[in-house]
Amino acid sequence: MQPSRPHYDGALMTDDLALALELADLADAITVSRFRAHDLSIETKPDLSPVTEADRAVERAIRERLAAARPHDSVLGEEFGAGEARSRRWIIDPIDGTKSYVRGIPVWATLLALESDDGLTAAVVSAPALGRRWWAARGAGAFTADQLDDRPRALRVSAVRSLGDAQLCFSGFRGWDQSVGVGALLALGQACWRTRGFGDFWSYMLVAEGAADIACEPEVSLWDLAAPRVIVEEAGGRFTDLAGVPTAGGGDALATNGLLHDMALAIVGRR
Repeated sequence: MQPSRPHYDGALMTDDLALALELADLADAITVSRFRAHDLSIETKPDLSPVTEADRAVERAIRERLAAARPHDSVLGEEFGAGEARSRRWIIDPIDGTKSYVRGIPVWATLLALESDDGLTAAVVSAPALGRRWWAARGAGAFTADQLDDRPRALRVSAVRSLGDAQLCFSGFRGWDQSVGVGALLALGQACWRTRGFGDFWSYMLVAEGAADIACEPEVSLWDLAAPRVIVEEAGGRFTDLAGVPTAGGGDALATNGLLHDMALAIVGRR
């Protein structure tokens, strides 16, 4: 599913965001065609994470399109690394949630973000197996569309003010002992009204939608977080690493509706 392009006023639909949506269309065509394919080629990378032919095909296709459309921009991708450092850089995760992808679980997405001297400026998260897409540009807000209603809807985080009323999303327990300790995650979960392990990009998108209130991960890379950070912040939320620094490159992450951020940091924050 590829939701309709948003009908923004021309001043709000930037050329970069329009291109990012086009790149997401390109990625969706590849990922959907190979999802649950019996002959899908899967390899194990040195860090023991899986990579598929679809991951590489998506990143190659996006890089080729960017080389034609934005020849002066650089690219950082999960599968093929970084090019020459330039003032503008596209950050790509061709399939966020590859482990789900290879097991036939529909919770995976292509993540695209643009970074310039002004920071992260545009982002798209496209999850075609879920029939969902989210996007944002700095100063223009965050939006979503889905197969039930392809009209763009503005995103806004929740107004929950108490941990006791909050819903926490997390990817799993792995990695927490190498960070702040799994006990910190359990303590945060016990302080919250409800916990669900939706994981990966989806946790952050649920925060941006106001469906969840807190999302956190102990081991993540820049390409996992760049696009979600823009979308969460443009939806009115707060996005930091576990030390409270507003960054997508800190190696871990905490996203909230903003009202709960300091309370969550007090429990799972790095000191």
